[in-house]
Amino acid sequence: MERSGPPLRPSGLLAAFSAVVLATGALLATAPAAGAADADLARNGGFEAGLDGWSCSGGSGAAVSTPVHGGSSALKATPAGSDNARCSQTVTVKPDSAYTLSAWVQGSYVYLGATGTGTTDVSTWTQSAGAYKQLTTTFRTGPSTTSVTVYTHGWYGTPAYYADDLTLVGPGAGPVAVPAAPAGLRAGTATASSVPLSWTASAGATGYRVYRNGTKILDATGTSATVTGLAASTAYSFQVTAVNAAGESAKSGAVSATTAAGGGGGGDAGLPAHALVGYLHSSFANGSGYTRMADVPASWDVINLAFGEPTSVTSGDIRFSLCPVAECPGVETEAEFKAAVKAKQAAGKKVLISIGGQNGQVQLASTAARDTFVTSVSKIIDTYGLDGLDIDFEGHSLSLATGDTDFRSPTTPVIVNLISAVKTLKAKYGDDFVLTMAPETFFVQLGYQYYGSGPWGGQDPRAGAYLPVIHALRDDLTLLHVQDYNSGSIMGLDNQYHSMGGADFHIAMTDMLLTGFPVAGDQSRVFPALRPEQVAFGLPASTQAGNGHTSPAEVTKALNCLTKKTDCGTYQTHGTWSGLRGLMTWSINWDRFNNWEFSKNFDAYFGG
Repeated sequence: MERSGPPLRPSGLLAAFSAVVLATGALLATAPAAGAADADLARNGGFEAGLDGWSCSGGSGAAVSTPVHGGSSALKATPAGSDNARCSQTVTVKPDSAYTLSAWVQGSYVYLGATGTGTTDVSTWTQSAGAYKQLTTTFRTGPSTTSVTVYTHGWYGTPAYYADDLTLVGPGAGPVAVPAAPAGLRAGTATASSVPLSWTASAGATGYRVYRNGTKILDATGTSATVTGLAASTAYSFQVTAVNAAGESAKSGAVSATTAAGGGGGGDAGLPAHALVGYLHSSFANGSGYTRMADVPASWDVINLAFGEPTSVTSGDIRFSLCPVAECPGVETEAEFKAAVKAKQAAGKKVLISIGGQNGQVQLASTAARDTFVTSVSKIIDTYGLDGLDIDFEGHSLSLATGDTDFRSPTTPVIVNLISAVKTLKAKYGDDFVLTMAPETFFVQLGYQYYGSGPWGGQDPRAGAYLPVIHALRDDLTLLHVQDYNSGSIMGLDNQYHSMGGADFHIAMTDMLLTGFPVAGDQSRVFPALRPEQVAFGLPASTQAGNGHTSPAEVTKALNCLTKKTDCGTYQTHGTWSGLRGLMTWSINWDRFNNWEFSKNFDAYFGG
């Protein structure tokens, strides 16, 4: 979350995206070259038919007549803002086969790559090409891979790049057969509202469909899914089918599961069915002005006090105090503040201490820092009579150590100690303790492509670093509201990049949390879906509050798509979640500055 007033500086993570992608340039597979009898499978690789067969992010691409490498046309694609001008197409391929991808490119930082290979996704790049230069890489498809996505892209802040004569040489796919029904369907441990499912992959399948009591309820890209929105203490029957371009298989054998009694992991903690979450600038001032706790409107269901900050990055000693009078002339006394907190709670609102923010780097690198964190946070909660904790770790607070590659069993001390500290706080305060998190997209959804420094090292170790924390605490987690702002473009489950500012970004990012996704493309390591009542999405309350402001009309479209499956645009969700908890915004102060536009729109939508 940004503390400073305008002009706002970037979140700093666009530079981190560079580290991630530059690293991937070195990850060239060692698959054998394609055979001489193989064919070029790329469609319109010379761009002689314009952009036919190609999709370019943000409308960044066009066919031009000069400069060209061959023929009469080439691709010109122009990065703009947080969009890197990615142009891609999906190509049908043959499983367990070798392919050679090649293209001629011109420009600064031009990339060529392939995703969805089923083995190791590859990319290569040239730092500077004043004239056309050929890029080439090879890969082998996985045993069930029937399509891959090939792409080119430039880099943020660089001029337009050019690409021409792109080829993908290898064996054609041949006739596609309908896959066999999945085997080995299993149900994991059920909560009161969800059941995790897993099954064995079917050869040739490009996706799967999950059925509950004979009715299709969701699509899955991997061999696991979590069915959410279920009733407590209820028996259900599940089946799965496999699908590809040829059609859908017969249903698998059925598996039965009964949900647990009670509220399930995390619980509602007394929140309304649809909640509005906002951050209150309590310890500092900026261009939005100071807002007293007593003056926060009733629209806000969860009020996060910004911020509790450490005495040093590694101390674990968190401190919170009200904004000084010299900085905030209208600040209330501590007694008035505590009384206002109690009044909000009496009205059914939750007041939390938010730890971190843009300036509050917290690294619990030792058990001593972990224990100090627990003690100091407990003191803040007790002093002000708060309802719980919001974790807003940003910047370099969370980073995965080299070799820590499985989000299900983290080994990095700052990750392990944070999980332990939060579990201790939850145990101390009991089931009514409210736990929320506000990570940036870089630390969550980017994990679909990259996780930590990667299997070969060299990637940004912060990529996806929140995933092990969320996963380990999912049974204690009340609400996750990812910051859908101050973000670069992020790949969604449709394997397309999505940029902030419109409904599409919120739809795609939230769908990932409610559907689950393979981490770093590894189908054996799927981050399970969260329950819809555990999920909200975060936006800036005004254009001054952060990059990626979304108009009320676009916010409404995103809510319609996620809760009703209407107004979805080009991105198709993997389910419909009427139980989606709501929205978060940075911040209450900025919403007041903007004449309460954000909260008024929320109230109008949910009838508040």
